[in-house]
Amino acid sequence: MKLELFVAFRYLRARRKQAVVSVVTAISVLGVMAGVAALIIALSLNAGFQSEYETKILSVTSHVNVMGTGGRPVDDYRGLVARLSAIEGLDEITGISPVVYGQALLQSNGREEPAVIKGINPEPEILARSVPELVEGSLESFTSSEGRFPPVMLGRELADALVVSAGENIRAIGLEGALSPIGRMPRIQTFRVAAVFESGLWEYDATWALTPLAPAQNFAGLGEKQASNIELLITEIYRASEIATRIEDELGPMVSTSTWIELNRPLFSALKLEKLAMFLAISLIVFVASLNIVSTLILMVMEKGRDIAVMSAMGGDRSLTTRIFMLQGLIIGITGTILGDILGVATSWYLNAFQVIKLDPQVYSIPYVPFHLSLLDVVSVSIVAIIISLAATVYPSWAAARLNPVEALRYE
Repeated sequence: MKLELFVAFRYLRARRKQAVVSVVTAISVLGVMAGVAALIIALSLNAGFQSEYETKILSVTSHVNVMGTGGRPVDDYRGLVARLSAIEGLDEITGISPVVYGQALLQSNGREEPAVIKGINPEPEILARSVPELVEGSLESFTSSEGRFPPVMLGRELADALVVSAGENIRAIGLEGALSPIGRMPRIQTFRVAAVFESGLWEYDATWALTPLAPAQNFAGLGEKQASNIELLITEIYRASEIATRIEDELGPMVSTSTWIELNRPLFSALKLEKLAMFLAISLIVFVASLNIVSTLILMVMEKGRDIAVMSAMGGDRSLTTRIFMLQGLIIGITGTILGDILGVATSWYLNAFQVIKLDPQVYSIPYVPFHLSLLDVVSVSIVAIIISLAATVYPSWAAARLNPVEALRYE
């Protein structure tokens, strides 16, 4: 062990006559630990919300949407699907399917609820990736042609609001119907509830109703070949904007596109800004703890003035003294950082595993506060804490190195 490291460890050991220094050292370690743990928990919280929202949003929406110019319906969706499939170099696309959207007022048991009716292709492979977890009914009932009325799947919150379950009928009133001599008449369609799903996002569970493509086209007033847009699923979700641009370049002005990133930009921009704000704000805790390190080292310099003078008289240069006190501060910072990492990781895991903090799904769209640990966040926090701790040693180390050994030993 090098001399400066040996001396640094020796100075940090508790002695009866150094009780004050020892207490301040312990407080410094606890301060760094608290700051690091708080920062890890905060970043895990932010990452948990972002990951949870991403997962749930992408479980019920597409990655890229292709529609007519200006958002108008696609007139020949089969031809557009064929053209999209023929574009070279888009191997990332794993699914292409037409969808139809329509606004409706659902009625049942004397209750009324606004809803979005989404028509989807009832093919098994498309249903497998388009339908969230079912809590009532089955996909077989949804794809079955039996029954007088077309099938529909409701979100759990929407089904509860209408007081319906699988097997019952509901009536849908379209907001825009056909023209008649007495004005525009609403479109009215009766649906059979084939299943009830739960996505985990309150907004979707409370407003979405899924039905096969054909009845959705009829309800929305679209022709057999028409669709509201074409939904694409891709392997690299963060390349959605790049793929959307490529599609527009290939197909020209006949189409327009949107991506899941664009549709949810305000949400994820807010989470990103919140992450930065939390990192800067809670880093102040580590900064305050570093001031305790400064106090500890200054007290140590005052306590060890005679030892510093003796080392200087025996040939120790100023750089040796500087390294000793910088190592002391670094040891305090590393110890506090390691303890903070352990506390932060353990707390985040516990809060997420046992879903300790509950939320109102109607407000936050998820039932509990999620915490997702990231190795990169833990490493980043640790590096920042150690750098701040090391920076706090600069002045006390400089002061110790400038100590005059003659003055320190004059009254010894």
